[in-house]
Amino acid sequence: MRKTFKEFREFAVKGNMIDLAIGIIIGAAFSGIVNSLVNDIIMPPIGLILGKVDFTNLFFTLSGPHFNTLAEAKAGGAVTLNYGIFINTIISFLIVAFAVFMLVKQINRIRRALEHQEEKAPTTKPCPYCKSLINIEAVRCPQCTSEVVPAKA
Repeated sequence: MRKTFKEFREFAVKGNMIDLAIGIIIGAAFSGIVNSLVNDIIMPPIGLILGKVDFTNLFFTLSGPHFNTLAEAKAGGAVTLNYGIFINTIISFLIVAFAVFMLVKQINRIRRALEHQEEKAPTTKPCPYCKSLINIEAVRCPQCTSEVVPAKA
């Protein structure tokens, strides 16, 4: 039991777990920002363009009489199909998915650039006598004319 607790403690305090926790917290905050962007900034002009439609009040009543707003239907205990809220959720998802796509795209670009730098073999080496940089395949230093051993491939 003691060994299991020790292993769990080591796992929990590793950098990966802390990074994951930070990512979840930032993701939750980002979700709130995106929801506000969709509900408060994007959907009102779209609703205005479509004839003053409030997407949060787009619903079908599946039971009982018709209600004018979703709040009235919920207060009346009606069963509703809330397709307006679903549309808002889809738009929120698309914004989050696009933001994550852009983030991953940039991370991959940076990763490829770093891998490309690592793949490049050195083209120069220091002369063992005068310390000037010479071509890696040189057999004689152009500065001090000393013979040098060419680098192995």
